[in-house]
Amino acid sequence: MQLMTWLRLVLGRPFRREGHRTALVAAGLPLHLAVAPLWLWLAGTMAALVWALTPLPVLVMLAVTPLLTAGQRRRYRALVGKDLPHPAVPGPGRNWKSAVRRLTGRDLWRQVCYHAVAGPLLAVLDLAVLAVWAAALVAASIYVWIWALPPQWRITDLGYTTQAAYITVGGLALLFLGPRLTGALVRLDTRAAEVLLGPSRTEKLARRVADLAESRAGVLDAADAERRRIERDLHDGAQQRLVSLAVNLGLARATLGDLPEDARKVIDEAHREAKEAIAELNDLVRGLHPAVLEDRGLDAALSGVAARLPIPVRVAVDLPQRPSPTVEAVAYFVVSEALTNVVKHARATRADVTVERFGETLLVVVTDDGAGGADLAAADGGTGLAELAKRVASVDGTFSCSSPAGGPTVVTVELPCAP
Repeated sequence: MQLMTWLRLVLGRPFRREGHRTALVAAGLPLHLAVAPLWLWLAGTMAALVWALTPLPVLVMLAVTPLLTAGQRRRYRALVGKDLPHPAVPGPGRNWKSAVRRLTGRDLWRQVCYHAVAGPLLAVLDLAVLAVWAAALVAASIYVWIWALPPQWRITDLGYTTQAAYITVGGLALLFLGPRLTGALVRLDTRAAEVLLGPSRTEKLARRVADLAESRAGVLDAADAERRRIERDLHDGAQQRLVSLAVNLGLARATLGDLPEDARKVIDEAHREAKEAIAELNDLVRGLHPAVLEDRGLDAALSGVAARLPIPVRVAVDLPQRPSPTVEAVAYFVVSEALTNVVKHARATRADVTVERFGETLLVVVTDDGAGGADLAAADGGTGLAELAKRVASVDGTFSCSSPAGGPTVVTVELPCAP
Protein backbone atom coordinates (compact mmCIF):
# COMPACT_ATOMS: atom_id res chain seq x y z
CA MET A 1 0.00 0.00 0.00
CA GLN A 2 2.81 2.40 0.86
CA LEU A 3 4.60 1.42 -2.36
CA MET A 4 1.54 2.33 -4.44
CA THR A 5 1.23 5.65 -2.64
CA TRP A 6 4.89 6.38 -3.27
CA LEU A 7 4.54 5.50 -6.96
CA ARG A 8 1.53 7.80 -7.31
CA LEU A 9 3.43 10.66 -5.69
CA VAL A 10 6.61 10.11 -7.70
CA LEU A 11 5.15 9.20 -11.07
CA GLY A 12 1.71 10.80 -10.96
CA ARG A 13 2.84 14.43 -10.92
CA PRO A 14 5.22 14.18 -13.95
CA PHE A 15 2.58 12.30 -15.95
CA ARG A 16 -0.07 14.89 -15.09
CA ARG A 17 2.28 17.71 -16.04
CA GLU A 18 3.19 16.13 -19.37
CA GLY A 19 -0.47 15.39 -19.99
CA HIS A 20 -1.39 19.03 -19.45
CA ARG A 21 1.43 20.19 -21.71
CA THR A 22 0.45 17.77 -24.46
CA ALA A 23 -3.18 18.83 -24.11
CA LEU A 24 -2.06 22.46 -24.41
CA VAL A 25 -0.25 21.64 -27.65
CA ALA A 26 -3.22 19.68 -29.02
CA ALA A 27 -5.70 22.43 -28.11
CA GLY A 28 -3.45 25.03 -29.71
CA LEU A 29 -3.35 23.27 -33.08
CA PRO A 30 -6.86 24.26 -34.27
CA LEU A 31 -6.42 27.81 -32.97
CA HIS A 32 -3.08 28.16 -34.75
CA LEU A 33 -4.57 26.76 -37.98
CA ALA A 34 -7.66 28.98 -37.81
CA VAL A 35 -6.13 31.65 -40.07
CA ALA A 36 -4.89 29.18 -42.70
CA PRO A 37 -8.08 29.59 -44.82
CA LEU A 38 -7.59 33.36 -44.72
CA TRP A 39 -4.03 32.97 -46.03
CA LEU A 40 -5.34 30.72 -48.84
CA TRP A 41 -8.07 33.25 -49.60
CA LEU A 42 -5.56 36.09 -49.73
CA ALA A 43 -3.19 34.08 -51.90
CA GLY A 44 -6.05 33.18 -54.26
CA THR A 45 -7.18 36.77 -54.72
CA MET A 46 -3.63 37.92 -55.39
CA ALA A 47 -2.97 35.07 -57.84
CA ALA A 48 -6.19 35.84 -59.70
CA LEU A 49 -5.29 39.55 -59.67
CA VAL A 50 -8.63 40.37 -58.06
CA TRP A 51 -7.22 43.30 -56.14
CA ALA A 52 -10.64 44.58 -55.07
CA LEU A 53 -11.13 41.48 -52.90
CA THR A 54 -7.65 41.57 -51.35
CA PRO A 55 -8.63 43.69 -48.31
CA LEU A 56 -11.44 41.27 -47.37
CA PRO A 57 -9.21 38.57 -45.80
CA VAL A 58 -7.38 41.27 -43.84
CA LEU A 59 -10.66 42.70 -42.54
CA VAL A 60 -11.85 39.23 -41.56
CA MET A 61 -8.53 38.68 -39.79
CA LEU A 62 -9.01 41.89 -37.82
CA ALA A 63 -12.55 40.81 -36.93
CA VAL A 64 -11.63 37.33 -35.67
CA THR A 65 -8.45 38.41 -33.83
CA PRO A 66 -10.25 39.23 -30.54
CA LEU A 67 -12.02 35.85 -30.65
CA LEU A 68 -8.80 33.96 -31.29
CA THR A 69 -7.03 35.90 -28.53
CA ALA A 70 -9.81 35.05 -26.09
CA GLY A 71 -9.51 31.40 -27.11
CA GLN A 72 -5.76 31.40 -26.49
CA ARG A 73 -6.22 32.97 -23.06
CA ARG A 74 -8.85 30.38 -22.16
CA ARG A 75 -6.57 27.59 -23.41
CA TYR A 76 -3.73 28.63 -21.10
CA ARG A 77 -6.03 29.25 -18.15
CA ALA A 78 -7.87 25.92 -18.43
CA LEU A 79 -4.95 23.61 -19.20
CA VAL A 80 -1.94 25.02 -17.32
CA GLY A 81 -3.57 27.56 -14.99
CA LYS A 82 -1.72 30.51 -16.50
CA ASP A 83 -3.37 33.91 -16.98
CA LEU A 84 -1.92 35.88 -19.87
CA PRO A 85 -1.86 39.57 -18.86
CA HIS A 86 -4.16 41.87 -20.82
CA PRO A 87 -2.75 44.90 -22.64
CA ALA A 88 -3.94 48.36 -21.73
CA VAL A 89 -7.40 49.33 -22.98
CA PRO A 90 -7.11 52.08 -25.65
CA GLY A 91 -10.01 54.03 -24.19
CA PRO A 92 -13.70 53.79 -23.36
CA GLY A 93 -16.49 54.42 -25.76
CA ARG A 94 -17.89 52.96 -28.96
CA ASN A 95 -17.61 55.96 -31.24
CA TRP A 96 -15.45 56.20 -34.35
CA LYS A 97 -12.53 57.73 -32.44
CA SER A 98 -12.38 54.74 -30.12
CA ALA A 99 -12.52 52.40 -33.14
CA VAL A 100 -9.67 54.27 -34.83
CA ARG A 101 -7.59 54.04 -31.65
CA ARG A 102 -8.12 50.29 -31.52
CA LEU A 103 -7.34 49.76 -35.20
CA THR A 104 -4.18 51.87 -35.08
CA GLY A 105 -2.99 50.62 -31.70
CA ARG A 106 0.05 48.40 -31.46
CA ASP A 107 -1.71 45.88 -29.24
CA LEU A 108 -4.16 44.83 -31.97
CA TRP A 109 -1.46 44.44 -34.59
CA ARG A 110 0.77 42.47 -32.23
CA GLN A 111 -2.13 40.07 -31.75
CA VAL A 112 -2.62 39.88 -35.52
CA CYS A 113 1.08 39.07 -35.85
CA TYR A 114 0.71 36.22 -33.36
CA HIS A 115 -2.31 34.66 -35.07
CA ALA A 116 -1.33 35.31 -38.69
CA VAL A 117 2.45 34.70 -38.55
CA ALA A 118 3.46 32.92 -35.36
CA GLY A 119 0.29 30.79 -35.31
CA PRO A 120 0.90 28.87 -38.57
CA LEU A 121 4.56 28.33 -37.65
CA LEU A 122 3.57 27.02 -34.25
CA ALA A 123 0.95 24.79 -35.92
CA VAL A 124 3.73 23.05 -37.86
CA LEU A 125 5.60 22.44 -34.61
CA ASP A 126 2.39 21.27 -32.92
CA LEU A 127 1.89 18.68 -35.66
CA ALA A 128 5.51 17.55 -35.38
CA VAL A 129 5.33 17.09 -31.60
CA LEU A 130 1.97 15.28 -31.76
CA ALA A 131 3.38 13.06 -34.51
CA VAL A 132 6.34 12.19 -32.27
CA TRP A 133 3.98 11.25 -29.45
CA ALA A 134 1.83 9.15 -31.77
CA ALA A 135 4.82 7.36 -33.26
CA ALA A 136 6.31 6.80 -29.80
CA LEU A 137 3.12 5.26 -28.42
CA VAL A 138 2.58 3.03 -31.46
CA ALA A 139 6.23 1.91 -31.64
CA ALA A 140 6.55 1.27 -27.90
CA SER A 141 3.43 -0.91 -27.95
CA ILE A 142 4.25 -2.73 -31.18
CA TYR A 143 3.95 -6.16 -29.50
CA VAL A 144 0.37 -5.34 -28.54
CA TRP A 145 -0.43 -4.57 -32.16
CA ILE A 146 1.32 -7.76 -33.31
CA TRP A 147 -0.63 -9.94 -30.92
CA ALA A 148 -3.80 -8.36 -32.22
CA LEU A 149 -3.03 -9.88 -35.65
CA PRO A 150 -4.20 -13.35 -36.63
CA PRO A 151 -2.06 -16.21 -35.15
CA GLN A 152 -1.38 -17.60 -38.62
CA TRP A 153 0.62 -14.48 -39.53
CA ARG A 154 2.82 -14.79 -36.42
CA ILE A 155 3.54 -18.47 -37.22
CA THR A 156 4.44 -17.90 -40.88
CA ASP A 157 6.61 -14.79 -40.29
CA LEU A 158 8.79 -15.50 -37.27
CA GLY A 159 11.25 -12.72 -38.12
CA TYR A 160 8.89 -10.12 -36.72
CA THR A 161 10.34 -10.52 -33.22
CA THR A 162 13.70 -8.95 -34.08
CA GLN A 163 12.12 -6.12 -36.03
CA ALA A 164 9.57 -5.50 -33.27
CA ALA A 165 12.37 -5.29 -30.71
CA TYR A 166 14.09 -2.55 -32.73
CA ILE A 167 10.80 -0.71 -33.16
CA THR A 168 10.10 -0.95 -29.43
CA VAL A 169 13.51 0.50 -28.58
CA GLY A 170 12.88 3.32 -31.01
CA GLY A 171 9.47 3.94 -29.47
CA LEU A 172 10.98 4.11 -25.97
CA ALA A 173 13.57 6.59 -27.25
CA LEU A 174 10.79 8.72 -28.70
CA LEU A 175 8.91 8.49 -25.38
CA PHE A 176 12.03 9.83 -23.71
CA LEU A 177 12.33 12.61 -26.30
CA GLY A 178 8.64 13.54 -26.41
CA PRO A 179 8.40 15.38 -23.05
CA ARG A 180 11.47 17.45 -23.87
CA LEU A 181 10.12 18.46 -27.26
CA THR A 182 6.73 19.23 -25.70
CA GLY A 183 8.30 21.34 -22.95
CA ALA A 184 10.40 23.30 -25.45
CA LEU A 185 7.37 23.95 -27.66
CA VAL A 186 5.23 25.01 -24.69
CA ARG A 187 7.94 27.44 -23.56
CA LEU A 188 8.23 28.86 -27.09
CA ASP A 189 4.47 29.21 -27.46
CA THR A 190 4.12 30.76 -24.01
CA ARG A 191 6.88 33.26 -24.70
CA ALA A 192 5.31 34.24 -28.03
CA ALA A 193 1.88 34.59 -26.40
CA GLU A 194 3.23 36.74 -23.56
CA VAL A 195 5.10 39.04 -25.95
CA LEU A 196 2.43 39.40 -28.64
CA LEU A 197 -0.87 38.85 -26.80
CA GLY A 198 0.05 40.56 -23.52
CA PRO A 199 1.13 44.11 -22.75
CA SER A 200 4.23 45.53 -24.39
CA ARG A 201 7.48 46.10 -22.51
CA THR A 202 6.65 49.80 -22.21
CA GLU A 203 3.26 49.00 -20.68
CA LYS A 204 4.84 46.52 -18.27
CA LEU A 205 7.34 49.14 -17.13
CA ALA A 206 4.57 51.73 -16.77
CA ARG A 207 2.51 49.30 -14.69
CA ARG A 208 5.54 48.44 -12.59
CA VAL A 209 6.25 52.12 -11.96
CA ALA A 210 2.61 52.72 -11.05
CA ASP A 211 2.61 49.75 -8.65
CA LEU A 212 5.84 50.93 -7.02
CA ALA A 213 4.51 54.48 -6.71
CA GLU A 214 1.31 53.17 -5.13
CA SER A 215 3.17 50.91 -2.71
CA ARG A 216 5.56 53.73 -1.78
CA ALA A 217 2.63 56.07 -1.17
CA GLY A 218 1.14 53.41 1.10
CA VAL A 219 4.40 53.10 3.03
CA LEU A 220 4.65 56.88 3.42
CA ASP A 221 1.05 57.12 4.61
CA ALA A 222 1.63 54.29 7.08
CA ALA A 223 4.81 55.97 8.38
CA ASP A 224 2.99 59.29 8.74
CA ALA A 225 0.13 57.60 10.59
CA GLU A 226 2.64 55.89 12.90
CA ARG A 227 4.30 59.24 13.66
CA ARG A 228 0.92 60.72 14.54
CA ARG A 229 0.19 57.76 16.81
CA ILE A 230 3.55 58.13 18.60
CA GLU A 231 2.91 61.87 18.99
CA ARG A 232 -0.49 61.22 20.56
CA ASP A 233 0.91 58.56 22.88
CA LEU A 234 3.74 60.83 24.04
CA HIS A 235 1.46 63.82 24.43
CA ASP A 236 -1.25 61.95 26.32
CA GLY A 237 1.05 59.61 28.26
CA ALA A 238 4.67 60.44 29.07
CA GLN A 239 4.25 64.18 28.70
CA GLN A 240 1.31 64.31 31.09
CA ARG A 241 3.19 62.20 33.64
CA LEU A 242 6.17 64.56 33.49
CA VAL A 243 3.88 67.56 33.93
CA SER A 244 2.26 65.90 36.94
CA LEU A 245 5.71 65.12 38.37
CA ALA A 246 6.86 68.72 37.90
CA VAL A 247 3.70 70.04 39.59
CA ASN A 248 4.13 67.68 42.54
CA LEU A 249 7.77 68.67 42.94
CA GLY A 250 6.80 72.33 42.82
CA LEU A 251 4.12 71.80 45.48
CA ALA A 252 6.60 69.88 47.64
CA ARG A 253 9.13 72.71 47.38
CA ALA A 254 6.48 75.31 48.28
CA THR A 255 4.73 73.46 51.13
CA LEU A 256 7.55 71.63 52.87
CA GLY A 257 9.36 74.57 54.40
CA ASP A 258 11.08 72.65 57.21
CA LEU A 259 13.15 70.47 54.90
CA PRO A 260 16.92 70.34 55.32
CA GLU A 261 18.91 72.37 52.83
CA ASP A 262 20.29 69.26 51.13
CA ALA A 263 16.79 67.84 50.58
CA ARG A 264 15.56 71.18 49.24
CA LYS A 265 18.45 71.26 46.75
CA VAL A 266 17.55 67.76 45.58
CA ILE A 267 13.91 68.77 45.08
CA ASP A 268 14.94 71.95 43.22
CA GLU A 269 17.26 69.96 40.98
CA ALA A 270 14.56 67.35 40.29
CA HIS A 271 12.01 70.10 39.54
CA ARG A 272 14.38 71.77 37.08
CA GLU A 273 15.20 68.46 35.39
CA ALA A 274 11.50 67.66 35.06
CA LYS A 275 10.80 71.03 33.39
CA GLU A 276 13.73 70.55 31.01
CA ALA A 277 12.49 67.06 30.17
CA ILE A 278 9.04 68.49 29.43
CA ALA A 279 10.59 71.09 27.10
CA GLU A 280 12.65 68.46 25.30
CA LEU A 281 9.63 66.20 25.00
CA ASN A 282 7.62 69.11 23.54
CA ASP A 283 10.32 69.61 20.91
CA LEU A 284 10.33 65.88 20.18
CA VAL A 285 6.55 65.79 19.81
CA ARG A 286 6.59 68.79 17.47
CA GLY A 287 9.35 67.09 15.47
CA LEU A 288 7.32 63.91 15.07
CA HIS A 289 4.02 65.43 14.00
CA PRO A 290 2.63 68.56 15.65
CA ALA A 291 -0.98 68.33 16.64
CA VAL A 292 -1.68 71.83 15.31
CA LEU A 293 -0.70 70.67 11.81
CA GLU A 294 -3.32 67.95 11.87
CA ASP A 295 -5.98 70.11 13.50
CA ARG A 296 -5.52 73.51 11.81
CA GLY A 297 -3.28 72.97 8.79
CA LEU A 298 -0.05 74.45 7.44
CA ASP A 299 -0.82 78.11 8.08
CA ALA A 300 -1.23 77.71 11.85
CA ALA A 301 1.60 75.16 12.15
CA LEU A 302 4.13 77.30 10.26
CA SER A 303 3.06 80.43 12.14
CA GLY A 304 3.81 78.56 15.38
CA VAL A 305 7.27 77.61 14.08
CA ALA A 306 7.98 81.21 13.09
CA ALA A 307 6.85 82.54 16.46
CA ARG A 308 9.42 80.39 18.30
CA LEU A 309 12.40 81.64 16.28
CA PRO A 310 14.67 84.47 17.50
CA ILE A 311 14.45 86.35 14.15
CA PRO A 312 11.37 87.82 12.47
CA VAL A 313 9.81 85.46 9.92
CA ARG A 314 7.02 86.45 7.53
CA VAL A 315 4.71 83.53 6.71
CA ALA A 316 2.32 83.69 3.73
CA VAL A 317 0.17 80.61 3.10
CA ASP A 318 -2.37 80.61 0.26
CA LEU A 319 -4.07 77.22 0.00
CA PRO A 320 -7.63 77.02 -1.36
CA GLN A 321 -7.78 73.45 -0.05
CA ARG A 322 -5.54 71.33 2.12
CA PRO A 323 -3.18 68.85 0.45
CA SER A 324 -2.91 65.24 1.53
CA PRO A 325 -1.59 64.63 5.08
CA THR A 326 1.66 63.16 3.75
CA VAL A 327 2.42 66.13 1.47
CA GLU A 328 1.35 68.52 4.21
CA ALA A 329 3.74 66.87 6.67
CA VAL A 330 6.63 67.02 4.17
CA ALA A 331 6.00 70.73 3.55
CA TYR A 332 5.90 71.42 7.30
CA PHE A 333 9.11 69.57 8.08
CA VAL A 334 10.95 71.13 5.14
CA VAL A 335 10.04 74.64 6.27
CA SER A 336 10.76 73.85 9.91
CA GLU A 337 14.21 72.39 9.21
CA ALA A 338 15.05 75.10 6.69
CA LEU A 339 14.25 77.83 9.25
CA THR A 340 16.25 75.96 11.89
CA ASN A 341 19.23 75.93 9.54
CA VAL A 342 18.74 79.65 8.90
CA VAL A 343 19.00 80.38 12.62
CA LYS A 344 21.98 78.05 13.14
CA HIS A 345 24.14 78.80 10.13
CA ALA A 346 22.94 81.70 7.96
CA ARG A 347 23.50 84.63 10.37
CA ALA A 348 20.31 86.12 8.93
CA THR A 349 18.25 88.98 10.35
CA ARG A 350 14.94 87.93 8.78
CA ALA A 351 13.33 85.19 6.71
CA ASP A 352 10.28 84.77 4.48
CA VAL A 353 8.14 81.67 3.94
CA THR A 354 5.67 81.43 1.06
CA VAL A 355 3.38 78.46 0.48
CA GLU A 356 1.09 78.49 -2.57
CA ARG A 357 -0.77 75.96 -4.64
CA PHE A 358 -0.76 76.13 -8.42
CA GLY A 359 -3.03 73.46 -9.89
CA GLU A 360 -1.66 70.13 -8.71
CA THR A 361 1.64 71.55 -7.39
CA LEU A 362 2.36 72.87 -3.91
CA LEU A 363 5.11 75.52 -4.10
CA VAL A 364 7.12 76.20 -0.94
CA VAL A 365 9.76 78.97 -0.91
CA VAL A 366 11.97 79.81 2.10
CA THR A 367 14.17 82.92 1.75
CA ASP A 368 16.63 84.54 4.18
CA ASP A 369 19.01 87.50 4.01
CA GLY A 370 21.94 85.62 5.54
CA ALA A 371 25.52 85.11 4.42
CA GLY A 372 24.67 82.40 1.85
CA GLY A 373 27.09 79.69 0.82
CA ALA A 374 24.76 76.81 1.77
CA ASP A 375 26.03 73.45 0.48
CA LEU A 376 23.43 70.95 -0.70
CA ALA A 377 25.85 68.07 -0.26
CA ALA A 378 26.63 68.92 3.37
CA ALA A 379 24.69 67.14 6.11
CA ASP A 380 23.97 68.51 9.55
CA GLY A 381 22.95 65.69 11.85
CA GLY A 382 20.20 64.55 9.54
CA THR A 383 18.74 68.06 9.10
CA GLY A 384 20.96 69.34 6.28
CA LEU A 385 19.80 70.33 2.83
CA ALA A 386 20.62 66.87 1.46
CA GLU A 387 18.23 65.31 3.99
CA LEU A 388 15.54 67.81 3.04
CA ALA A 389 16.03 66.91 -0.62
CA LYS A 390 15.59 63.21 0.22
CA ARG A 391 12.41 63.93 2.17
CA VAL A 392 11.02 65.91 -0.77
CA ALA A 393 12.00 63.18 -3.25
CA SER A 394 10.09 60.62 -1.18
CA VAL A 395 6.83 62.10 -2.54
CA ASP A 396 8.17 62.75 -6.07
CA GLY A 397 8.81 66.40 -5.33
CA THR A 398 11.65 68.64 -6.54
CA PHE A 399 14.10 70.49 -4.31
CA SER A 400 16.43 73.33 -5.28
CA CYS A 401 18.62 75.72 -3.32
CA SER A 402 20.19 78.96 -4.55
CA SER A 403 22.75 80.27 -2.06
CA PRO A 404 25.53 82.41 -3.54
CA ALA A 405 28.25 83.69 -1.27
CA GLY A 406 26.96 86.79 0.48
CA GLY A 407 23.34 85.69 0.16
CA PRO A 408 20.46 85.60 -0.14
CA THR A 409 19.56 81.92 0.19
CA VAL A 410 16.40 80.71 -1.54
CA VAL A 411 15.10 77.18 -0.95
CA THR A 412 12.39 76.18 -3.44
CA VAL A 413 10.31 73.02 -3.12
CA GLU A 414 7.61 71.72 -5.46
CA LEU A 415 5.38 68.96 -4.10
CA PRO A 416 2.74 67.08 -6.14
CA CYS A 417 -0.68 67.27 -4.55
CA ALA A 418 -2.97 65.76 -7.14
CA PRO A 419 -6.45 65.01 -5.79
